[in-house]
Amino acid sequence: MIREFLPLNRSARVAVFLSGSGTNAEKLLEFRAACPACRFDIVLLVTDRPQESRAAELAERFKLPLAALDIREFYRRHGLESTSLATERGREVRERWTGELRRRIAGYAIDFAVLAGFVPLTNLTGDFPCLNVHPGDLTVVGGDGRRLLVGLHAIPVEKAILAGAASLRSSVILALPYREDGHAADMDNGPLLGISAPVPVELGGYSLDALRVMAASRPARRPKGGFRDGLSEVAARNLQHLKEAGDWTILPRVTADFAAGRFGTDGTQLFFRQPQGSFRPVRTVEYRPDGTAAPVL
Repeated sequence: MIREFLPLNRSARVAVFLSGSGTNAEKLLEFRAACPACRFDIVLLVTDRPQESRAAELAERFKLPLAALDIREFYRRHGLESTSLATERGREVRERWTGELRRRIAGYAIDFAVLAGFVPLTNLTGDFPCLNVHPGDLTVVGGDGRRLLVGLHAIPVEKAILAGAASLRSSVILALPYREDGHAADMDNGPLLGISAPVPVELGGYSLDALRVMAASRPARRPKGGFRDGLSEVAARNLQHLKEAGDWTILPRVTADFAAGRFGTDGTQLFFRQPQGSFRPVRTVEYRPDGTAAPVL
């Protein structure tokens, strides 16, 4: 039996989570303001970095309430300088932080959330659906069927470049809770709702062989502040291009379709329906710059 992920007969109440510049959140807010027929209302902004993000600015501009809970300050109050999930203590504090955030947003009756550049992993993903935009093509899988372009920040972009990919795609998934050991990649294994059109890779004057040599010469442990090499520079430029041509196109449209009940599941298979159509099984949906949405079978 196929069921909608969001079986509502009213507009969905949505919270948007952000950590930094907020450009993905801003594009979503602008999209909703220009779409009176959309079946979702953004009722809350949430941030873990109130001093550094643009969350307060966007909340004021769009006349929205803001729930702010500084994760680094929270960890310091609990005796930790790092917000890492690598230790049992770190994961314990993360659950306490999540619990406090849960209490702060409880009164807004959220139907689903959009993680629009939200950095901390949180198991709020188990409380209600959480759409997450990801800088990698999650249709790319290995011989074991596992998604290859997973990870945080520019890691999926670096993986794609080093694999010789000619183009990149953004993906929007339903994020899953992380494992007990804090493994981030698990969150990237949820249902793949949509992918962007391909965005060409630009190597910025480097050869692929040179970039692979840089990757091979890196130390095993990532230094504070990143590697600061040519590969990092190339990945950062491609990540920005992907955000502009991928994230900004796909995230608002997937959000609108999710709120409209156009995605469903039978428990294992993803289904999608066109307007006035019936559900059909799909791998995902490609959202194209011309405004069309093409099922990927």
